Amino acid sequence: MIVRSILIAALLVAAPSLAQAQEKEDAIAAPVLRAQVNVEGDIVRVGDMVENAGMAAQIAIYRSPDLGTTGTLPTAQIISVLQAHQVIGVDTRGIKSVTVTRLARTIGAKEIESQVAHAIEHRGGLGDAADLSLTFDRDLQDVRLEAWNNGALEPVRAHYDPRNGRFDVTFEISNDNNSTRTRLRFSGVAVEMLDAAVLTRNVDRGEVLKASDVVVERRPKAEMGSDAAATRGHAVGMQMRRPLRAGQPLRVADIAKPDLVQKDDNVTLIYETAGIYLTARGKAVDTGSEGDTVTVLNLQSKRTISGTVVGRDKVAISIAVPSYRDATASIGSDGAEAPVSIASRNNAQTTSRAE
Repeated sequence: MIVRSILIAALLVAAPSLAQAQEKEDAIAAPVLRAQVNVEGDIVRVGDMVENAGMAAQIAIYRSPDLGTTGTLPTAQIISVLQAHQVIGVDTRGIKSVTVTRLARTIGAKEIESQVAHAIEHRGGLGDAADLSLTFDRDLQDVRLEAWNNGALEPVRAHYDPRNGRFDVTFEISNDNNSTRTRLRFSGVAVEMLDAAVLTRNVDRGEVLKASDVVVERRPKAEMGSDAAATRGHAVGMQMRRPLRAGQPLRVADIAKPDLVQKDDNVTLIYETAGIYLTARGKAVDTGSEGDTVTVLNLQSKRTISGTVVGRDKVAISIAVPSYRDATASIGSDGAEAPVSIASRNNAQTTSRAE
């Protein structure tokens, strides 16, 4: 009896505390209006707008804004709609309006273009993706998808026809909902581009190109034909092999090293060997650029000889110098050096200078 009395007393003491806890729990669970709402999908439900909506949370009450956009709803209108669905007693906390944003994943046009280029690069003779210029059948714009489409753009079909340059690429995007993958398809024309040296003015055959004569532009590879395009660094300082108009791209075959020696021009002949450096006057029989072998006439000896173009109107002549053994001595069987006449030495030196 004593124990029973103690339990009853304890329950009587605890009853007010339990009641207060229940009242506190009821107060916390009261429905409260949200000031900002983010939704996925095309429907806004009571549970999106109201915290602690209870059994009414799944009731659809509005259509969502467009993907990636935000709309505003007056609080009075929201309360009226909630009451129509038997959701009452919502604490508005003095909120005048509620903003509703529909979440979305945006894939930028630049990203799409890059992904398509990588999907078709090296197909049908195409080069790297970075060198491809794409024209889409429809104006390429940013693509907005439901936010749950969080997978990568995976190409599942990529076709390129080198005859007309057309491409057709299909991507799939996975999602967290394990539902059907989203498909995106793009088609158009791909053109491979390259950097080309382009003339800024009309030029004639034989002109030497200056830095101001050439600019770099991206041009279709097909425009260059089978000839390789010249780079700006290669073109500047080179000589034109044929006349071209301003705006035309330069090919490697259009330019050559400038002629430093012209036929029938006076030139300086340079004879140089160990310890000897001689110059003489000559006349060019051929035209040549740096490093070319040309024929020249020594105006002093009246002999025609060959040399290498080393500068403007300068031709280097190679001198065949006899070896010491051949020019001065032969070794006897006893190891002694046979004497050579002074006349023989002079003849060898005269021959070297008379070329």
